[in-house]
Amino acid sequence: MPERARIGVLISGRGSNMAALLYASRIDPACPYEIVVVGSNDPEAAGLKLAAAEGVATFAHSHKGLKRAEFDTIITRELEKAGVTHIALAGYMRLLSPEFVTHWQGRCLNIHPSLLPRHKGLNTHEAVLAAGEDETGCTIHIVTPELDDGPILGQARIKVLAHDTPETLATRVQYAEHQLYPRVLADWVSAAQRPEALLERVRGLALNLPAAAEKLSHGSPGFFVEGGKFFAYFTDNHHGDGITALLLKASGLDEAAMLIEQDPSRFFRPKYFGPAGWVGIVLTDGPDWAMIEAMMTAAWRLCAPRRLAGLPF
Repeated sequence: MPERARIGVLISGRGSNMAALLYASRIDPACPYEIVVVGSNDPEAAGLKLAAAEGVATFAHSHKGLKRAEFDTIITRELEKAGVTHIALAGYMRLLSPEFVTHWQGRCLNIHPSLLPRHKGLNTHEAVLAAGEDETGCTIHIVTPELDDGPILGQARIKVLAHDTPETLATRVQYAEHQLYPRVLADWVSAAQRPEALLERVRGLALNLPAAAEKLSHGSPGFFVEGGKFFAYFTDNHHGDGITALLLKASGLDEAAMLIEQDPSRFFRPKYFGPAGWVGIVLTDGPDWAMIEAMMTAAWRLCAPRRLAGLPF
C-alpha cells in the first residue's frame, strides 16, 4: 500500500470539518491520507484541544501585528516541519498571501459553505435566503490567489426550506460538509499519485527554472536549458519497467552511486543512459519534493550555459 499523504489542517474555530477528516482517516484502513498536524491563527481555537486529545500535533500563532506574508511564512515553516504534503483549510478565517498560495500551489484545498461560484466570501447563508434560492450546499475547491476561486473538486446540495434561517441552514450545510470533505480529500490525494499528476508536479518545478523548456525525448517528456542540455526526464513504465520516476543529471557516477546506496528503494541507476552520471528517483510512495526541487536545481546548473549557471535563485 502506498504511503499515505500527510495532511496539515488549518482551522480558526471549533474544527468540526477537521474532526470529520481525522476520524474518516482512522475508521478506514485504506484511507490514503493521515492528519499529521493541525494549526490555527487563534491559540484559543477549540479544535486544537480536540486534535491534541486525539494525539495529533498542533501549533498556533496569532496573526496580530504581522503582515500577511510574514505570518504565512511562519505557517509554512510549521507545516513543513511536520512533513506536510497537502493542506486542508477547514474553517480557516484568514486570507492567504500570494506567496503562500504559490508555494503550496495545487496542494491546498478549501471548503466553502455555498454552491460556488455563487456567494463567495462571508454571510453565505444570509445571501442564499435573501436571493430566494431553493437550494444551497457546500463546495470543495483547489485554492488559488482569488478568494473562493479555483477548480471545483466536489459539491453537495441541500434544499432550502420555507422556514429556514441562516442558523438552520448553516447546521444542515455543515452536515453535508462532514460527508463531502473526507471523500473529496481522499480522491484528491489519490489522484496526486497518478502519473499525469506527478508529471504536472515535475513540469511545474522544471519550467520554473530560468530558460527551461520541454520536449519529447527518448519517448519521454524531457526538460532542457535553452542553449544547453537536458537536465531531467519524466518516465512512466518506460520500456515496461513499471516505474514512475524522475531522471536527473548528477554530478557524476560517484554521486549517483552514493544516493542509490543510501536509499535503494528511492534511487536507481536508469537504463539506457550508460556511464553518464544520471540518477532515477521513484516518484510514487510519497517523494520528498523539497529534496527533488533542490536536486533539480543542481541538475539544471550542471546543464545550463555558463552565462546562466551562475544566476542566483
